[in-house]
Amino acid sequence: PTTTTTTIGRLFVGFRPTHKVYDMTLQSLTAALLLLFLASVDNVEAFAPLSLSSSITTRNTQQQQLPNQKNGAVVRPQQSFLKMALDPVTYLRTEWIAAALCTNQTPRSADVLLQLGCQDGRAVTFVPRTVRQFITSTVEPDGQLPQRVERQLKQSEDRRQAAKVVYVNQRADDLSETKDESVDVVISLQAVQTMVENQLDWKQGVREAARVLKPGGRLLWVEPTEINGESFIDYVESLVDVEDESILEQEGVDIEKYLVFDDIGYDDIDFILQPHTAGVAVKSLDAGMTLEEREQKIKLEEDEKMAELTIEAYERGIKKKKRKKKKKKAGIAEQDA
Repeated sequence: PTTTTTTIGRLFVGFRPTHKVYDMTLQSLTAALLLLFLASVDNVEAFAPLSLSSSITTRNTQQQQLPNQKNGAVVRPQQSFLKMALDPVTYLRTEWIAAALCTNQTPRSADVLLQLGCQDGRAVTFVPRTVRQFITSTVEPDGQLPQRVERQLKQSEDRRQAAKVVYVNQRADDLSETKDESVDVVISLQAVQTMVENQLDWKQGVREAARVLKPGGRLLWVEPTEINGESFIDYVESLVDVEDESILEQEGVDIEKYLVFDDIGYDDIDFILQPHTAGVAVKSLDAGMTLEEREQKIKLEEDEKMAELTIEAYERGIKKKKRKKKKKKAGIAEQDA
């Protein structure tokens, strides 16, 4: 129904869509507005974006302008340095998208999953129950998983009663404790920005994710569209797997043959304040092969194709001979009649 209420009013009473996606979106926005209201009445702006303020102070301006005197010493007002990188609208929306992405895009055949930069235990509840192992990595510079993260992972594991969490102390940009081509799915959920803040190499993290993925494995991500002016999607799409990159500069070389991910799908997340993207990248079956192995595979595929064509031509010849023989018999029978 159409009303003359304001935009915010329509979210609550004037507009009630029936589609489940929009219902979830309105619920997220409603929760975000409630959080903003609670933050506005509190003495600390708990959800102020990090981009607007690197530190959040108490809002008693009189105390800030007129410091108190206590025993002859000046007592400065205390400050709260609570930081939050995302506004509540973006956080709630990307959280919902991350849960849906992990649930819907993790194949049932996937047994082993690794998360780039575990910061809490929520991802354990996102992945399907068919996953058997959940391997951790950290965004901490020392490569040690914080105790609070281990505790949250343990709580989520106990509640979920599905994937077994394998606690591994390894940096998200150096998965040295994980073997090559040993993981079915790698997820990256809001980890890149924290990696940058902690001076980790997020590009190396993507390369490490590609290394540990099995051929045909999947990289799932919900990350900012750009990191320090560089596109996350462009980097994933252009990632190549060659030991000597000078090969790519040779004339007539098909770069697509050397791409790590040969099937990529992504989309920009809507209804948010800070641009983010969500997507899936499937690792090529040829990734990890040397140049000689790739050439041998191409030659083998060509030989198999030629063999199939030869067999088809032979079968067509036999059918043609049978038809001629059948027609010949039919003609002889007519003459006898």
